[in-house]
Amino acid sequence: MVAVKKIKKGRPPKVEKKSKNSRINSMTKTTKSIMKKNETNIKEKKTSSRAKVSPEKSIGKIKFEHPPIYFFGGGKADGDGGMRDLLGGKGAGLAEMTRTGIPVPPGFTITTEVCKVYYQNNLEVPPEVDREMEKYIAKMESILGTKFGDSENPLLVSVRSGAKFSMPGMMDTVLNLGLNKDTLEGLIKKTENERFVWDNYRRFVQMFGNVVLGIDKEKFEEVIEAKKKERKIKQDSSLQVEDLSDIVKKYKAIIKKKTGELFPDDPWMQLRMARDAVFRSWNNPRAISYRKLNNIATNLGTAVNIQAMVFGNMGNSSGTGVGFTRNPSTGVKEFYGEYLLNAQGEDVVAGIRTPQPISQLGHEMPEVYKQLREITTRLEKHNRDVQDFEFTIQEGKLYMLQTRTGKRTVQAALKIAVDMVKEKLITKEEALMRFDPAQLDQLLHPRLDPKADIEIIAKGLPASPGAASGAIFFTADAAVKAAKGGDSVILVRQETNPDDIEGMHAAAGILTSRGGMTSHAAVVARGMGKCCIAGCEAARVNEAKKQLQIGKLIIKEKEVITLNGSTGEVMIGAVATIEPELSGEFAEFMSWADEIKKLKVRANADTPRDAIQARKFGAEGIGLCRTEHMFFAEDRLSIVQDMILADSIEERQHALDKLLPFQRHDFKALFEVMDGLPVTIRTLDPPLHEFLPDKKAIEEEITKLDKTDEHYDNQLAKKRKILQRIDELKEINPMLGHRGCRLGIVFPEITEMQVRAIIEAAYQVMKDKKRVVPEIMIPLVGHINEFSNQKEVVKRIAEEVLLKHKVKDFEYLIGTMIEIPRAVLIADEIAGEADFFSFGTNDLTQMTMGFSRDDAGKFLRYYVEKNILPKDPFVSIDQDGVGKLIEMGVKKGRSVKSNLKIGICGEHGGDPDSIEFCHRMGLDYVSCSPFRVPIARLSAAQATIKEKKKTAERDK
Repeated sequence: MVAVKKIKKGRPPKVEKKSKNSRINSMTKTTKSIMKKNETNIKEKKTSSRAKVSPEKSIGKIKFEHPPIYFFGGGKADGDGGMRDLLGGKGAGLAEMTRTGIPVPPGFTITTEVCKVYYQNNLEVPPEVDREMEKYIAKMESILGTKFGDSENPLLVSVRSGAKFSMPGMMDTVLNLGLNKDTLEGLIKKTENERFVWDNYRRFVQMFGNVVLGIDKEKFEEVIEAKKKERKIKQDSSLQVEDLSDIVKKYKAIIKKKTGELFPDDPWMQLRMARDAVFRSWNNPRAISYRKLNNIATNLGTAVNIQAMVFGNMGNSSGTGVGFTRNPSTGVKEFYGEYLLNAQGEDVVAGIRTPQPISQLGHEMPEVYKQLREITTRLEKHNRDVQDFEFTIQEGKLYMLQTRTGKRTVQAALKIAVDMVKEKLITKEEALMRFDPAQLDQLLHPRLDPKADIEIIAKGLPASPGAASGAIFFTADAAVKAAKGGDSVILVRQETNPDDIEGMHAAAGILTSRGGMTSHAAVVARGMGKCCIAGCEAARVNEAKKQLQIGKLIIKEKEVITLNGSTGEVMIGAVATIEPELSGEFAEFMSWADEIKKLKVRANADTPRDAIQARKFGAEGIGLCRTEHMFFAEDRLSIVQDMILADSIEERQHALDKLLPFQRHDFKALFEVMDGLPVTIRTLDPPLHEFLPDKKAIEEEITKLDKTDEHYDNQLAKKRKILQRIDELKEINPMLGHRGCRLGIVFPEITEMQVRAIIEAAYQVMKDKKRVVPEIMIPLVGHINEFSNQKEVVKRIAEEVLLKHKVKDFEYLIGTMIEIPRAVLIADEIAGEADFFSFGTNDLTQMTMGFSRDDAGKFLRYYVEKNILPKDPFVSIDQDGVGKLIEMGVKKGRSVKSNLKIGICGEHGGDPDSIEFCHRMGLDYVSCSPFRVPIARLSAAQATIKEKKKTAERDK
């Protein structure tokens, strides 16, 4: 709190030393019990900070690598903006703002290192840290002229979390700490504003009861809502002193009933308990969920920021707000945010009152607005990124409470990155490195069709762009359950809170009746890339009745609505969508990635439609065409089945001759779409039984035909033969059975037909003077003789076709998939015969780890949750195991052919970590599904940038 008048400096009241660990012992038994509920062991990890105070600090038996507390205030700061590992993002930002002369209330940051010690030390902070806190509270007192716990001129503080990576709303905050019956009276005398003080006390008791003592916030909300109803008022700001006093009394009664203890009046006990509650919030369920969803390490811990309170609720000359230096939804360079007069920060983000657009502040407080614009512009230039800031105005004076890198939609991030390069704020390389490649996925999905007939039933704030249709659900749990059942879900709430994180993740879109553009729903939805409409005031949400009412229209749970998060429009029913257009900033941004990357990016594509989509997304060829997918088309499946049912080579050849034109047509279309880019075609891979109907279905059809009086002898005979062949082809372990090159060895006529179709298709395209580069890939090779056998078939048929058409100097390659561990061990032998390798990482993972691709899902989730494996190995390459085999295969293959072309064609080709690994291994390309191609292009560029940076650091 900023002093109204200066008084003599004081010391904090001495804490009676009841024992060596008096501070912990002085806490109530109930509180200690609550503190231990979330006990979790976090492995200590050294922080990579830029600490400048002292290299090491020993406190008691605990040896800290860095000082446990860093101060900021009075224009000086112990830390700086580069110490996010140690001070967290908030603490580092406060230190950096203080250093640059920006008005920041003084305070101190308790480091993430102390958080780790807290978890290692049985959820206890070493008592010496408490004494350090007393020293730093004294520094705050000396700057402000106030005194913590003083009955005449009290210092009040906020206690906030602050992890290295922003986790908005996931951890806990306590405001107005230090109030009790004595400081309450002192503050009333000092400010001569009794309502203001009681309002702060009401907020403090409520937050402390919820955050520190673990009491459901709804219990407190019920009290305040009942009081407003009794008084027939709508706004909290209309509550008078006697109302607030009665509310506090009832709050304390709830606390006594729930905990069995009186509300703690000792400010020092309040401070220690709040600090520990913030440390505990690192492992609350919503924070754990958020870290999992955003791949944030569990062992980082959170810092705790203790800062002097400034008050935005001291009347209409005070206020509070949040904002961004650019629009976080669109990326447009405009001052963006919201504020409220006579309010505290929680009022803005919680949606309790509808805030005003920040531009309005320019009319109400022009000088403050001008100063805010100057400060935030300076912060963006200083930090070279969009800033998400919080501010408070106390009686006309501006204070900055936070600045951090602003979360934004992917669309906005793209525009901001391109604009900042053009503004020369950042380089192209920096722009590329600021993107999580997986985020690009959000740009590649449908939006509402502008030609569709729509019925708009309400309009709210366009909080997060995009579009979604789905069945409405009113609780996070219901949304999660419905989404697991395969439904598209819209989560509808009055306002979301951090406990809704799982439901928000499961939902396709989010609709709230309260809140603004910086509310919890808006911020979290933008971070997730979810469509969101906030503050839809026409919507009356009744969770108890499971219904949404808009005017006279009542929409019940499971009924469908559509959201347009770009316009804020709510529509009844489902609305058609169209594919996104990728141009403008996207094309320019991706062109930078292509300039930098070394790895080429191909696509896994089996149809012309897939190939067209792949080219649209920037694919540089096809890395895997699975020919078996072409066999499942309705007009050819019966022919494939005739081939399988054949009793002689002649019958089988007759069926293959029928298939040949289909295959030739398919390959020709692919070659034409790819227009001279390489196309890797894999010969038939799956076991033949996959092309036959389900056994149970065939048995039912046979039974039905048997019972009819009609004459279906031919059909019955064929179905009985199919049933017989199903039994004959049945395998105990089909993934290791008669498939891949083994099919071509036993039935060479299958390989012959496919090769003939490939080369004839290439010839037809080549006749039109277009370049064609077919690469024929033999699957599942584990022995050199297997490859040699199939290579002979390929060469013989290819030469036969080329000779027939009198074609000379035609380029085609014959290679193999490396997907059996034995193939890696003899990769040098295979390289002597093969023109290229493509690692089939799906099967290689399966066979190396002994995990069935079809069955491992039953336990892999638990492996990842329990940290047995860092990631699902079918999603991201197991670099310590499978990766070692890939490395061996590359070295062995290139020891024979230094220019051997090598790539991967499993879905790992679209995983950023796997792509970086492939770059390090020196592969030529990765191949992935078409919609992952942009992700792979950006990941490949980032891998090159990281390599250059490491090389530069090594050469220093």
